[in-house]
Amino acid sequence: MSVEITKLPSGLTVITDTMPHLETAALGVWAGVGGRDEKPDEHGMSHLLEHMAFKGTTTRTSREIVEEIEAVGGDLNAATSTETTAYYARVLKADVPLALDVLSDILAHPSFDAEELEREKSVIEQEIGAAQDTPDDVVFEHLSELSYPDQAMGRSLLGTPQTLAGFNRENLQRYLNTHYRGPEMVVAAAGAVDHQAVVAEVERRFASFDGTPSPKPTPASFGKGGSRVIHRDLEQAHLTLALEGLPQSDLSLFSLQVFTNILGGGMSSRLFQEVREKRGLCYSIYSFHAAYSDTGFFGLYTGTDPADAPEMMEVIVDEMNNAVETLTEAEIARAKAQMKAGLLMALESCSARAEQMARHILAYGRPLTVDELVKRIDAVSVETTRDAARSLLSRSRPAVVALGSGRGLDTAVGFAEGLSKPKARVLLH
Repeated sequence: MSVEITKLPSGLTVITDTMPHLETAALGVWAGVGGRDEKPDEHGMSHLLEHMAFKGTTTRTSREIVEEIEAVGGDLNAATSTETTAYYARVLKADVPLALDVLSDILAHPSFDAEELEREKSVIEQEIGAAQDTPDDVVFEHLSELSYPDQAMGRSLLGTPQTLAGFNRENLQRYLNTHYRGPEMVVAAAGAVDHQAVVAEVERRFASFDGTPSPKPTPASFGKGGSRVIHRDLEQAHLTLALEGLPQSDLSLFSLQVFTNILGGGMSSRLFQEVREKRGLCYSIYSFHAAYSDTGFFGLYTGTDPADAPEMMEVIVDEMNNAVETLTEAEIARAKAQMKAGLLMALESCSARAEQMARHILAYGRPLTVDELVKRIDAVSVETTRDAARSLLSRSRPAVVALGSGRGLDTAVGFAEGLSKPKARVLLH
């Protein structure tokens, strides 16, 4: 990887990875601000601000923004997450300056037109309604609330109709000015790019983002766990479980990820084989781990017939408890191979490269090399994976949410108590 980095006097970082064999480039602006930075009366503002970025600037209308990019065959998009917001484009190499011009314009000179704002608030209300009609979204929204109670970490990124109604041009501009600061911003580009040319464009176009750091969010605190049952007349019961995971900087992170993959990361995982292939209890089941700056979120999801929900949760708990002490060398090797393949395959995409570099800068202050990442994966062993799994089960009481109909849901969430701290602590010691 031919990665080059320049840190501007404002604190904004420019990072590029030139891929000479490509004729296109992926580039974007990543800001270290997301849903967890919002105060209660700002709930949903990060996401609304992302939407409004494309709704006109002082020099371009919303239509002109998309037409200029699409006229050269490019595309433009954005995304909001818990800790970051990204605005990115994919263009031919000759159009990199145009893409940077548009990206800087939508962030440095948004118009926040009143009519456009009201229309976009209505669009997001429709998005909220669509999410409420989607059981997968609903159950995870409740799981986040239960896992991070009374915290921005536990709130939906979309906001609510009530909070959206209170947003206006002035508080949007204030939020932008407060959180979009040089030290928390990264411009990343990969593909057919020249580093010095990108730096020159960024220096000129992003000069208004000065070097004053933005305020830090309140530290996250995983809750006391417990259970919640939401009764809805649905064909399936949707079951989710969460445990406190590990932050991005934890040295055990890769071992925990290996455990997560062995448990529910693919078709060869223990849960998929046991509950779908052997028992036929579900169509989909998976586990995942999301690492943040100061916390981590281990999650598990499945959908099943309401009558089978108690058996499903009992099997899940048994598999999780048993896996801690029965992991095999073959499973570890398979999970590590999957992780390395996923890492290396992603590097074939300039979009994935740009995103990875930006996220590394925001998380670690530098890009982690491929060799470094592969070395960390290779260092995972059966013992480190077991230690990570034991710590996971002992770190917090599980948060469990079930969504659906039938009396079996209450029984199902009760089985989750079998994933108990006392048992895990005995194993740990």
